[in-house]
Amino acid sequence: MSDIAVIVYFIGFAMVAGATFAFMWKMTSASLEAMNKPIDRRRIPAPHPEMEGVKYGEELLVFTQEKEEEELD
Repeated sequence: MSDIAVIVYFIGFAMVAGATFAFMWKMTSASLEAMNKPIDRRRIPAPHPEMEGVKYGEELLVFTQEKEEEELD
């Protein structure tokens, strides 16, 4: 390889290494900023129209039908 090709190669390598470090630094700082923000507690819409007005943690009446055993003759 000629001297110019080696110089161009190392310049390209330095650009890629610098861009990688800059990207890593930005993503790390963005992650840390996101963790320091308070959690936004918005009202979540009810998953079903019949669940409107039911508060979180409120006990509901649940009906589960037991399997009937068939009698053998």
